[in-house]
Amino acid sequence: MTVENLNALAAHFGIHPFYYDFDGHQVHTSPETQRALLQANGLQLDNDAMIKEAVDAFVLAEQDRWFPRELITSTGYGYECHFGLGARWHIRLDDRVASHYTGAPLSGIADTHISLPPLPAGIHDLVCEVGDRVEIVTIISAPILAPSIEQLGGGSRIWGVTVPQYGIRSDRNSGIGDYVDLANMVKFIEGLGGSFIGINPVHSLGFSDPYAISPYSPSHRGFFNTQHIATDAIPGIKGSPQAQSILQAVETQWKELRASERVDYIPHRTCHNAALRDLYTIFLQHAEPQARQAYEAFKERRGDYLQRFALFEALAERYGQEWQKWPAPLRDRDPKTLEDATDQFSARIEFYCWLQWVANVQLGEAQTSAKDNGSGMGLYLDLAVGSRRDGAESWCEYDSVAHGVSLGAPPDQLGPDGQNWGLMTYAPRKLAETRYKSLRHIFRSAMRYAGILRIDHVLGLNRSFWIPEDGNPGAYVTQPLDTLLAILSIEANETKTAIIGEDLGLVPDGFRDQVQSRGIYGYSVLQYEKWDDGSFKHPNDLRKYSLACFSTHDTPTLKGFMSGTDIKWRDRLAEEENRQSDAALEQRQADVQALAQLDPDPARHEDLSFEHLFEVVHGSLAHSDVAMIALSLDDILSQEEAQNLPGTIDQHPNWRRKCPLTLDEMHEEPAFESVSEMMEEAGRNIHPSPSLQVD
Repeated sequence: MTVENLNALAAHFGIHPFYYDFDGHQVHTSPETQRALLQANGLQLDNDAMIKEAVDAFVLAEQDRWFPRELITSTGYGYECHFGLGARWHIRLDDRVASHYTGAPLSGIADTHISLPPLPAGIHDLVCEVGDRVEIVTIISAPILAPSIEQLGGGSRIWGVTVPQYGIRSDRNSGIGDYVDLANMVKFIEGLGGSFIGINPVHSLGFSDPYAISPYSPSHRGFFNTQHIATDAIPGIKGSPQAQSILQAVETQWKELRASERVDYIPHRTCHNAALRDLYTIFLQHAEPQARQAYEAFKERRGDYLQRFALFEALAERYGQEWQKWPAPLRDRDPKTLEDATDQFSARIEFYCWLQWVANVQLGEAQTSAKDNGSGMGLYLDLAVGSRRDGAESWCEYDSVAHGVSLGAPPDQLGPDGQNWGLMTYAPRKLAETRYKSLRHIFRSAMRYAGILRIDHVLGLNRSFWIPEDGNPGAYVTQPLDTLLAILSIEANETKTAIIGEDLGLVPDGFRDQVQSRGIYGYSVLQYEKWDDGSFKHPNDLRKYSLACFSTHDTPTLKGFMSGTDIKWRDRLAEEENRQSDAALEQRQADVQALAQLDPDPARHEDLSFEHLFEVVHGSLAHSDVAMIALSLDDILSQEEAQNLPGTIDQHPNWRRKCPLTLDEMHEEPAFESVSEMMEEAGRNIHPSPSLQVD
């Protein structure tokens, strides 16, 4: 009976009974794994009686419902519910829209159906009363489609450049690319006819964590990385004598950090954090009244969500980054203890709120400048798949998080022991109980200043692999894909953001079509796009409704692809000598020759020079019907080394490589003008670049 009850609970909570490994063998989910993943959903299952109680509370209670738990409708359209039972019903609107709703009445008495009026976008409650029985149906009213780039004024075929935010060089920054550099980079690329600048995630890494550098392992995805704040552009004190005095005092350190070939995170963080503290003091003493008012308004708008994050930052500064090791009352978020801590650390909380305001202002100015200067999309931002398990997001959103598990991947050829990413995940049941509030905050924050947003590992909206921290094997857990796509559409339409879903690799049949049906663009990386015979797909054969590129932060650059740099790195890092790399390098050379055959001129198929392959790859992408194409800054500047080597941490200089040129030097680099000419010829420029305009 216990096994049957566990199976029933596991099925109810979307825990897969098995999956197929890379050899095609069926791997069954053990009872121990089922129990661990159910506990991650908030269930207490210490004995058979508690398991039976959970079956009654969830499985049988669900079977006993008269009305569905959730309903997805289309914004602006009425909806006939195929249920009614004579219920007296009324709708409680989403708090975001309730105050300005002017539509049809939101109550009535049903017969066999409930006829819902057109509802605004949001997550609403349909309250149904039949006798003394009350059931609530969550109504997710979403626009049918997320916005397209064409609807947002970007054109139907556009191009842009992807850059490592941390690696942007300038003569004024602090040794790491900042938000003012980003604004200037956007202006530069738009001047060439490009529509967007894509960067790595800029989520908060934790102000006091000296070792956090990976943009894909953030502390909280709802807040921004303050290491990218431009210290010479603090609103309210920009150019003030007091601020200038502080900047002059640290200029010698800034110069040393700017001169380094790689980002020196620890010395930068030490120096930059100290400068920000001093600038905050100057702000308190000398800020312009308008800036003070703007800061207060920001705090008012962001409310408890911001205050909770700032409290975490203050507590992390005092007790360390891993909140699981904090004193129990803080770790367990005891209300009285948190109230006392808020009073005790009020000054530090204010500082961390201010940092987020500054980051928001500077990032917002970068996007506003981009949109004001032309018809481009501006910033193409990236949403990481999750945050660190010991970071701010898992503590701040405690009630919605699946505790005791990490996101990862099952064993495969590249990772025979599987992959544990050390990232938190949300529990679908907990999210639903809170009307998806935590995830809506994350989506809204990521989209707020984005013309385009890329969802990393969008397959995670359909299923995710949970690994218990107790050592038991992992298993797949189903996610509410339709619901999450609807919520994405709500937030994307509100912020006017086009959405890209990173859907590389093997995905379930029909998944890509289902995602695209919500207006979400696909993602194609040419070096992975091959036919069964090993030849590369021509860009004309790629999905039209997608973003296509040759390389990403996780792949070799074009030059690195040609030389097999990634293969040589892995051979160098291998624990024991092997000769598999020889075969891999031979295959890579065959791939390079296959790339050259994308050239329509057979006479040039033997030309394997970088210049020719760059022209062939990006020229064929440019002339294709694919909606968006992205060129890597590293490829434009013919760099060989990649920004990241997946599966490594310190063995490879991940997330540390700087651009070889400063922003000013890029203006003199002919490679950019060549790209602009290529895109103009292909009809992708948002406007003719100045040098191509004809009198």
